[in-house]
Amino acid sequence: MREFGYQRAYDVSGAVALLDGDGEARFLGGGTNLVDLMKTGVERPARLVDVRDLPLNRIDPTGDGGLRIGATVTNSDLAAHPEVRLHYPALAQAVLAGASGQLRNMATVGGNLLQRTRCGYFSDITSACNKRNPGSGCPAVTGEHHNHAILGASDHCVATHPSDMGVALAAFDATVSYETADGPGELPLADFYLPVGETPHLETALPPGALITGVTLPPTQVAANSRYRKVRERASYAFAIGSIAAALDVEDGVVRDVRLAFGAVASRPWRARTAERALLGAPADAEHFAAAADAELAQATPLPHNGYKVTLMRNLVVTGLSELAEEATR
Repeated sequence: MREFGYQRAYDVSGAVALLDGDGEARFLGGGTNLVDLMKTGVERPARLVDVRDLPLNRIDPTGDGGLRIGATVTNSDLAAHPEVRLHYPALAQAVLAGASGQLRNMATVGGNLLQRTRCGYFSDITSACNKRNPGSGCPAVTGEHHNHAILGASDHCVATHPSDMGVALAAFDATVSYETADGPGELPLADFYLPVGETPHLETALPPGALITGVTLPPTQVAANSRYRKVRERASYAFAIGSIAAALDVEDGVVRDVRLAFGAVASRPWRARTAERALLGAPADAEHFAAAADAELAQATPLPHNGYKVTLMRNLVVTGLSELAEEATR
């Protein structure tokens, strides 16, 4: 591991100032991803700015009935918060599905959004990887890719984003707030992650040196009837091979509102807007849920060894929405 400097920040403006203009410095939250990458040599910062003591560890209601979640709120506190569990249950379920209890106690909301892919070629510095070394190639395209992307990928990168929390936030139209030396800013989560294209090393739309300060969830009635379903290769703590965050509002057997996002199938949480449009005003039954899933997955481009994900995601959509439809009629 490269030797590095360490500084602790106690206010947002001070933290931003410490990082301003230093391309070799990184913000440190819980360190559950960054420190691992430092150990393997993928990340080699010259300096860490510890932001855990910033006053960003609260979850507060917004004036319009939503929630404001501070960037240093731990995953454990987020999952246990009564307002999250009541009004956005899929978010609490996603966080609980995402890691062991020990990791949730350390990991922060801001750091969760910025965690990097778990692709084996990315984490192995002896391998080529366009995300780590632009222009070097993507060996996963012809190599090991059984858990890689089927949506939104390119020949330059087929890795997936590992966040469970991000999938639920995508379904609920979250907004990410940040601070730079030039002042505050906001990004809808839909615009936060950049498409892979030819530049997979450019992962987010955050300005250079920006510090995530929080996430805002807008008020939405449908979110109260929501759930997160995750499939993984073992029952204990593991990254998803496919997941969905789904919310459903049914009236007289007809879909009045629906939210649907996929995880572990793209380089970012995948909002299934084609499926949502297909379901609005449609009967809330398994046949229409399957048709909506098929419409969304028609744009999938699986690789030779991950085509199973198309069937997996179809089944997750049908099962998840069917369960929500049943709950909505109770």
